[in-house]
Amino acid sequence: MRNLKPIYIVLGGSLILSLITLISLSIFKLISDIDTVYVIALPLIIGVTSFITFSLFIKLFITQKLKILYRSIRKGKFNGQSSKSYSLQEDVIEQAEIETKKWTEQQLQTISKLKEQEEFRREFLGNLAHELKTPVFSIQGYILTLLDGGLEDESVNRMFLERASKATERMTAILDDLDQITGMEVNTINLDITRFDIVELVADLFEDAEVIASDRNITLKFAKEFDTIWVKADRSKIGQVISNLINNSISYGNEDGETSVRFYIMDDIITIEVSDNGPGIAEESLPRLFERFYRVEKSRNRHKGGSGLGLAIAKHIMEAHEQSINVRSTIDIGSTFTFSLDKAKRD
Repeated sequence: MRNLKPIYIVLGGSLILSLITLISLSIFKLISDIDTVYVIALPLIIGVTSFITFSLFIKLFITQKLKILYRSIRKGKFNGQSSKSYSLQEDVIEQAEIETKKWTEQQLQTISKLKEQEEFRREFLGNLAHELKTPVFSIQGYILTLLDGGLEDESVNRMFLERASKATERMTAILDDLDQITGMEVNTINLDITRFDIVELVADLFEDAEVIASDRNITLKFAKEFDTIWVKADRSKIGQVISNLINNSISYGNEDGETSVRFYIMDDIITIEVSDNGPGIAEESLPRLFERFYRVEKSRNRHKGGSGLGLAIAKHIMEAHEQSINVRSTIDIGSTFTFSLDKAKRD
């Protein structure tokens, strides 16, 4: 019964009604004088009439009910189809059941995604508040100290003002990075694709980071000597990605350690690896490493500065280049960040 089409149900009902009429008239003929023509014709007329009548009413019923059902569960799906009439030959009940099941699954997926987004929003706002709270409290403390008499003390006033200035610079960096990543998520990143030497770019970035690396006695080097390697990409933005990876390896690596860069050439793809021999990253943290403000060990790493947005920005930049950035890491051995670029011809 479950798989019967409506037309078969109506036909079966009409035949049963005709049969009942035929039996009734046959019995009536036995006890009274009635023409045989009526015994045969009347059940036939009743069967045909009932079939046409029930077909019409059930057809209208199914059509109207399904219109309401579709309008309720599939917004916009019925637009332009509101005048469609369903045939009893169609297995419309089964089709409606399939569509309803699909809609239910879609809604459950939507609800699950909304819950994830809500959880991410709460965590993001909490992290943002924490990131801004640290420099704000520092500035507040320095200003209160100066107002309580430190302003007249030449031995502390300049020092506290310089510290307040650094805290302000950190807030500005956080807001600038936040504005940049928001723009990347809302709008398409405009890339200035040029041909440049990736080896030369890394060498320049090593030179820029040499001062902060020397403070922690960290060696910046190439894994081996590389010749010129031409790539096609946005030089400025790729420089931003590599600079972030180098600075992270310096900030979170071990003192007296090293950061190395290696290139692999495979056909038309250049793979760049930035590795360190630092403390490594726990496996459970790797999937979330490129989220905004995510830090592996928040309590230990907050004081090392940074906006907490560098890796998230790097991920967006690589996606704009239609490439990806990945990480592998082992505790007490080190971490390696890897991304690829298109190879460019020499000329």
